[in-house]
Amino acid sequence: MTQAGRQGSPRNSSGRNSSGHNNTPGRGTSQGGASAGGFRGGSAKRGAGFGSDRPHRAPKPREERFIDPDQAPEARTGGGAPEARAAKPSSRKPAARKPGAKKVPGTPGAPKQKPRTGAPGAAASRAFGSERFGQNLGPIRKPSRRKGPRGDVPQSELHDADGVRLQKVMASAGVASRRVCEEMIAEGRVEVDGQVVTELGVRVDPKTAVIHVDGIRIQLDENMVYMVFNKPKGVVSTMEDPEGRPCISDFLRNQHGERLFHVGRLDVATEGLLLLTNDGELANRLTHPSYEVPKTYLVQVRGPFPQGIGAQLKQGVELEDGFASVDSFRLVDSTPGHVLIEVVLHSGKNRIVRRLFDAVGFPVLRLVRVKVGPIGLGDQRQGSIRNLGKQEVGHLLASVGL
Repeated sequence: MTQAGRQGSPRNSSGRNSSGHNNTPGRGTSQGGASAGGFRGGSAKRGAGFGSDRPHRAPKPREERFIDPDQAPEARTGGGAPEARAAKPSSRKPAARKPGAKKVPGTPGAPKQKPRTGAPGAAASRAFGSERFGQNLGPIRKPSRRKGPRGDVPQSELHDADGVRLQKVMASAGVASRRVCEEMIAEGRVEVDGQVVTELGVRVDPKTAVIHVDGIRIQLDENMVYMVFNKPKGVVSTMEDPEGRPCISDFLRNQHGERLFHVGRLDVATEGLLLLTNDGELANRLTHPSYEVPKTYLVQVRGPFPQGIGAQLKQGVELEDGFASVDSFRLVDSTPGHVLIEVVLHSGKNRIVRRLFDAVGFPVLRLVRVKVGPIGLGDQRQGSIRNLGKQEVGHLLASVGL
């Protein structure tokens, strides 16, 4: 074997020639078998593996991180300030590669958008946004009334030197935190006695002031009680019954000595929503026809139900005490022999729904009231009673101009 062959042999593990120079690839030599196109001994052991057929790739030069001599030793090793540590690549997927990123928001499979804190519509900036009930009551429905000017009002008109700061009254009522309440006032979303307030120094009397936030009335009287009762069939809509039949008081476990009114009536065979309260003014307005509070019923009749009956009910049917009609009519479900219909009307006449369907030739088999104004039963268990949330109370009061 020649001298050049012995220098390039794998057995010559030192990789040095007789003159003592290093012929390892990558050090600039081209003598014998130590060239880049020949023997890959040293680099193959450290890289792709001994005897690998992959071509040799020179390692990438390592970037040296700048070390400030005046910096603390713990910061140089990554244990100090975050800005001194080496930047790590993010493991998050780009927004365009996430599943459903190209789908329109709101469609199936589209990613859910998280509300921004403090943005309009976020829970942190809504009145009573942290409550369980009343989140989806829709826009405020209230009768037409004269509103105050939309702008700054002098504090002298509303300011009560002996009162409490407006933001503190709102926070105590559970509207939001005091900081968020201050933001609501500055944004012109708060009304006191019908006038918009934008100054944070206003003091009010909680016993007499009427406060609205985004149109929602804030009930400051803690003695007021508002409840929803899901009345079963066979229960009389009274607090006491001389005949001994089941009545509302049989389902009230803790009355706390309060005298409660039931808003309206449901006949013995009708099921569904009854409002209970000790607020006499609210009870009077909810039952007064001038406020036209809508009530929603589910009606079950025998089928098939011919076309044209719904239009007839909306146009009006003559009864023994005058004409009556429904505000809306919708077919919910149809099974062999039965039809389920949803009707909405604001009339408070006695047995009005049953008499309307009797007049068109379809007697009611089952009747359930599921909604009064903005308040609905939802999934409330039959025979149960629950307290209304403050947001629900605010919607209810606003719907009758309180």
